[in-house]
Amino acid sequence: MPGEQKLIISEGMNIRSFEPKDQADVSRLYTEGLLKGQIAPNDTGADIENIQEAYFEDERHHLWVAVVEEQVIGMIGVASDEKHTAEIRRLRVQKEFQHTNIAVKLLETAISHCHHHGYLKVRLDTCFERDTALDLFDKVGFQHTRTKSMHDKELLEFYLDIYRPPKHEAE
Repeated sequence: MPGEQKLIISEGMNIRSFEPKDQADVSRLYTEGLLKGQIAPNDTGADIENIQEAYFEDERHHLWVAVVEEQVIGMIGVASDEKHTAEIRRLRVQKEFQHTNIAVKLLETAISHCHHHGYLKVRLDTCFERDTALDLFDKVGFQHTRTKSMHDKELLEFYLDIYRPPKHEAE
C-alpha cells in the first residue's frame, strides 16, 4: 500500500541451504502459496516432494530457506533445464512476513548463486498482486516481460540479465 512502512528484518534472520529437517515447513509454505489452494496445470509439486533430487544433485541448482528464531518463514529455489538461463522457483514468504525485506534477501541470494554458476539470464513467474510484484522484482533489477491469465488471476513473467549490472547500479 502507498505510504505503508516496510518492516526490515535482518538481525536474527538467516538464509541458509535447505536441510531435511525443513521439509514440513517447506511443504507448508508451498501449500500456502498455491493459487486458490489448487496446483496449477503446469505445477506438479514434484520438486517439493523430492527436494534432494530437484535442487541438490546438480551444483547449479539449489534451495534456501529464510529462518527467524529457528522458524522457517521463507524459501526460494534455483533450477534450470538450459545452460545459460536459470529459473527462480518457489519464492515464498510466510504471510505475516510478506511486508518485510525477506523476499528481497532471498532473491539476492538466488541471483548471487546464478551469477556464481555462470548463468546469463534468470527468469521467474508469479501470481503476486501486480503492484507488489513489480515493486519487488524491480528492486532487484527484473524486467516484466508478459502477463497471462491463470485461474482468474494474472501470472506475471519476469527476467533478469545478470551479465550486465541491474538498473539501479547503472545509473
